[in-house]
Amino acid sequence: MPELPEVETIARSLRPALAGRKVTAVRLLWPRTLETPSPNEFQERITGQTICSTRRRGKFLILNLTTDYLLIHLRMSGDLRIEPDDGENALHDRLIVSLDDGRRLTFNDPRKFGRAWLVEDQACVVGGLGPEPLDETFTPADLYRSLQTHRRQLKPLLLDQTFLAGLGNIYVDESLYRARLHPLTPSQSVSPEQAEALWHGIRASLQEGIRRNGASIDWVYRGGDFQNYFRAYQRTGQPCPQCGTPIERIIVGQRGTHYCPTCQRISI
Repeated sequence: MPELPEVETIARSLRPALAGRKVTAVRLLWPRTLETPSPNEFQERITGQTICSTRRRGKFLILNLTTDYLLIHLRMSGDLRIEPDDGENALHDRLIVSLDDGRRLTFNDPRKFGRAWLVEDQACVVGGLGPEPLDETFTPADLYRSLQTHRRQLKPLLLDQTFLAGLGNIYVDESLYRARLHPLTPSQSVSPEQAEALWHGIRASLQEGIRRNGASIDWVYRGGDFQNYFRAYQRTGQPCPQCGTPIERIIVGQRGTHYCPTCQRISI
């Protein structure tokens, strides 16, 4: 599933193509792609609106329109393309937004899990998300206080989008490795010093992921190469870059989890 760096990469690639473009028509090829409103209302409302900006919130792509917001979540296999509007539809195309420059924004999703929303208030979709981990206002002290208010293992807590927005399996494993914290560590046992290390680990992992245009695994390839620089994720049996101990894989909250048993000792 695309995580924060992958969605940020997509937002940056789409931004210059979509800025100031007017929606001239839409085609909904898989009705369940649209969460709200109804297909007829969607077509009536979005047609004629101008795309004012393109940005990301957590794992959501958000298009600010003249009066509404179009939000898209790629889920497991979603992808977005800018292409000529007179071409043939590709297999698995689900939603097509035609633009006034003769091009279109196409949402392609083989597994059909991706979703789109057209809403007046974006908060009704993303209002429950936790803080943005790369936001300048998000501090190590904020992370420490939040960790202390929960009694959960670090791995599932960091995956919880209401706790922190944008992290998924890849970047949680990479962040915990950088912070030298075991994924099963209870959140309330984390010290201020460990919370600061985790804060730095999260930001460093995400920033490197963005710098490398994300990781091109388990979803539609977009040219990112962060997968070539993983320190823990999907490196089962390979030597830890720090100490040489083989990386181990366990299941935490039904998710494959990778860590170094020497560098990331559990403390309860």
